[in-house]
Amino acid sequence: MSQMPQPAQLSACPTCDEPPQAGDRYCDQCGADLAAAAASAAQTPGDRPVPPGLNGAAWSPHPEPEPDDYELAAPAPDDYELAAPAPDGYELATPAPDGYELATPAPDGYGQPADPRAAGALGAPEAAPPTETGTPAEIDTGVNASTHTSAATSTGSMAGTGTGAGPRLPGGERRPRCAACQEGTIDQDGYCERCGHAQARERDHMESELEGIAAASDRGLRHHRNEDAFAVSAAELPDGSPVMVAVVCDGVSSATRPDDASAAAAHAAGEALRTSLPRGAHPQQAMNEAIVAAAEAVNSLALDTGAAAAHHEGQRHQNAPACTIVSAVVTSDILTIGWVGDSRAYWVPDDRTAPPARLTEDDSWAAQMVAAGLMSEAEAYADERAHAITGWLGADAYELEPHTASYKPDRPGVVVVCTDGLWNYAESAEQMARAVPSDARSRPLNTAQILVGHALDGGGHDNVTVAVVPFPAAPGRAGSA
Repeated sequence: MSQMPQPAQLSACPTCDEPPQAGDRYCDQCGADLAAAAASAAQTPGDRPVPPGLNGAAWSPHPEPEPDDYELAAPAPDDYELAAPAPDGYELATPAPDGYELATPAPDGYGQPADPRAAGALGAPEAAPPTETGTPAEIDTGVNASTHTSAATSTGSMAGTGTGAGPRLPGGERRPRCAACQEGTIDQDGYCERCGHAQARERDHMESELEGIAAASDRGLRHHRNEDAFAVSAAELPDGSPVMVAVVCDGVSSATRPDDASAAAAHAAGEALRTSLPRGAHPQQAMNEAIVAAAEAVNSLALDTGAAAAHHEGQRHQNAPACTIVSAVVTSDILTIGWVGDSRAYWVPDDRTAPPARLTEDDSWAAQMVAAGLMSEAEAYADERAHAITGWLGADAYELEPHTASYKPDRPGVVVVCTDGLWNYAESAEQMARAVPSDARSRPLNTAQILVGHALDGGGHDNVTVAVVPFPAAPGRAGSA
């Protein structure tokens, strides 16, 4: 390091008037820099430069020592930079050399931490697309990873993972790094061990696409977790013609474990349809059996392991896990819908001069009032009891009554299968058709993303899930995209 020349001796410290000892560079009483003070005193007022303000702060009349007076601290291990202590007791941050990570925003509310929901875009690897191994192509977002992720996506299993590659721990283990402070590692409960910030759950936003079918789901802007789930798949009928399957489930928030209920139902129904349709089952019969399988999967969540079926009656009065379900099966010439609850399916033709249609009737208080002629639709859905459901999947459901219906559209279009988190913002068939882009049949994933965005722009009061299934089903076997 270069050395500063020895300054002239001062008679008293300019800060506290303490007489210095011979050869002292710093005041024994207050620690002031006597060398700098002597150099400043030797300058005439006209020659003394005025330092610029730092971040808008007023300039101090007591200048800091020249940089060459002090040795810079060596970089700390693990790529973190330590600040060199200043003589007057304040910590001055040294500039980070090239290749070292800049300091993160300070705690205690300063700085703008990253949105944990955007964690998936900051380095999380994209899940590998599913491969064909002789079984129907499928994506089941209640269990398996998605083939596509958006900027706010972290898909796969339900545990939160944060973002990026975490710091190396003893033994070479690496953990995910916090999306907020970018330093701490994430514990098993999904919280940063350094700043305590909750990380994005992997179900907060999910997107999946196969050739000819796509779905998207988002937590929304008001809920603390996503209680929706979906499954989409593509297979072949015995004659080799294609068939597309979409299942959408909405967990009942007032019940226990609604997220587990929706995931279990979507997985079970999707598996049942993927198994029965290639064997030649009639679509409506296959749909009915799939809904029964989904109900049994949800019922099992309320029963203890190994419990006998006779205990089912004892579960009726408990707040058992529950969800709604709506599913679509699309072939080259027929469209089949099945549902229980208030999740819906809509038909939107490519030719927007042709009328769209709602394909389901809600199992809800409002629908019952309208069907009984007691209230108009506008009056019923304006009532606070409108969304109270009268049918659901769960051990406390009094009777399971799957609804199924088949249609033969006379023109191409798309089937929109969704939870009430979307249709609350596009309730009528005409409103839904206006929200669906004109190229929906050729771009189902883009359409699903736009519809989720439509709900979020409208307020995002609920979880939002939508699957978009083009009709007729795309020719040829659908693989992963």
